[in-house]
Amino acid sequence: MTTFVVLSDSHGRRKGLEKLMPLFSENDYIVHLGDGAGDMRETVKTFPLKTYVCKGNCDLSYGQEEFVIHAEGCSVFCCHGHKYGVKSGLARLAARAKELDCEIALYGHTHVAATETVDGVLCVNPGSAGAFIGASYCYLVLHRGKATPAIVSLDR
Repeated sequence: MTTFVVLSDSHGRRKGLEKLMPLFSENDYIVHLGDGAGDMRETVKTFPLKTYVCKGNCDLSYGQEEFVIHAEGCSVFCCHGHKYGVKSGLARLAARAKELDCEIALYGHTHVAATETVDGVLCVNPGSAGAFIGASYCYLVLHRGKATPAIVSLDR
């Protein structure tokens, strides 16, 4: 079993990240999907081998454009989502994931938490870790080729 804490769109509002710090040490991967990538610099220093950061449309230089993580027989495509028009639908995102032989696509950009299967690809948006109301992240578990995402509120 492999666990992920997936977050996105913190936009400089570190309160949500601070709430997640205890979870970061307990999980196998920490993934930030952009727009607030710089907020993750300390996390990268603390957990350099398991922290992955995408660059969003509001990030100037920090983070990777996109990447794939392989774990538990699954391939996970990670990106911010703006380059795939995710505000207008997930078809292009799913197509890119399939092109990379990925069954799962993690994306941000919309600030709306969602899980949806499109053309056989599980598309997961953790929502916005930096939202003033409705902040959330995704706790993702991969086990023997299966993915189980759970959207978790940060407002508690």
